[in-house]
Amino acid sequence: MSDLVIPAGLRPKDGRFGSGPAKIRPEQLAALAGSGRTYLGTSHRQPPVRSLVHRIRTGLAELFGLPGDYTVVLGNGGTSAFWDAAAFGLVRRHSQHLSFGEFSARFAAIAGRAPWLSAPTVVESAPGTHPAPWPEPGADAYALTHNETSTGVAMPVRRVPGADPGALVLVDATSAAAGLTVRAGEFDAYYFAPQKGLGSDGGLWIALMSPAAVERAGEIAASGRYIPDFLSLRVALENAALDQTYNTPAVATLFLLADQVEWLLGQGGLEWATARTARSAAILYTWAERAAYANPFVADPAQRSLVVGTIDLADGLSADAVAAALRANGIVDTESYRKLGRNQLRIGMFPAVDPADVEALTACIDYVVTRIAG
Repeated sequence: MSDLVIPAGLRPKDGRFGSGPAKIRPEQLAALAGSGRTYLGTSHRQPPVRSLVHRIRTGLAELFGLPGDYTVVLGNGGTSAFWDAAAFGLVRRHSQHLSFGEFSARFAAIAGRAPWLSAPTVVESAPGTHPAPWPEPGADAYALTHNETSTGVAMPVRRVPGADPGALVLVDATSAAAGLTVRAGEFDAYYFAPQKGLGSDGGLWIALMSPAAVERAGEIAASGRYIPDFLSLRVALENAALDQTYNTPAVATLFLLADQVEWLLGQGGLEWATARTARSAAILYTWAERAAYANPFVADPAQRSLVVGTIDLADGLSADAVAAALRANGIVDTESYRKLGRNQLRIGMFPAVDPADVEALTACIDYVVTRIAG
């Protein structure tokens, strides 16, 4: 199918539908190039780069409507590093984890390997669904995932009724941030990397931390538990107060993130962004339900993600062949998550993706399938 040519009039204006790394707006790249020598190649301890961190921290506080006593913290290493940091510095002794896909399972695995913690409780459900937390005596942290990138399942972020007083709610929001609705009062740490909805590159983690999470990090740091400085939330908080990171960040990543946050705010903030992703998702799922050869993988509409759509294709129709034909025509990164092992397409619908491009994508899939089925 690599020789199949989709008519130019059917194709989306921008053919990037990756679930991460995701689309970076051309305007961001132009702004980065236009910044010249102001930021790149300068010390991250000096005012130019610290001003980027300040823009990110204040912008994210506004975007998520954070109360004044919440703190925006940054560190290097991405979400994987934050899982380690949380195991060192936010879980006092015992955590409960919801596991319903590749990424939600990883934090549980890290907690399970930490010799200073008890074996975590893992609440599982089948891919394509999400489980619910339950109030567990002795659990001092509940680990939720707002959006499971591997399966296209989203769950609401809420505190756990009946949980022990002081138990923290830690939410992996790597593919949810800026694309799904959330309220600050429902979490203690809402953490993410910026290479998806926040339109930047990877290698950075950001955490929106409540006063209780900040207090917990300080308490554990003072307890004598060994914590490497690179993974210390106390160190990260100290540096955040100075608008910097503990060690040298990728400055281009900071710039792209700051630009995206300000673009989102200029468009109307989180309310605008979530309305845009909802529009894209409605286009995708309505098409899939109507197409004779396709169906949304997530059966319950209430659990379908607005930012990562997974669409099963009928037996006998290769999703890999469809994705390859799309890629040959400049429509990229529609392949399914490799470890899920399903005959499906996976479509990123983050705020930078125009809903009109999602609609054009569905027309292109129809075009390709018609010729494959021929």
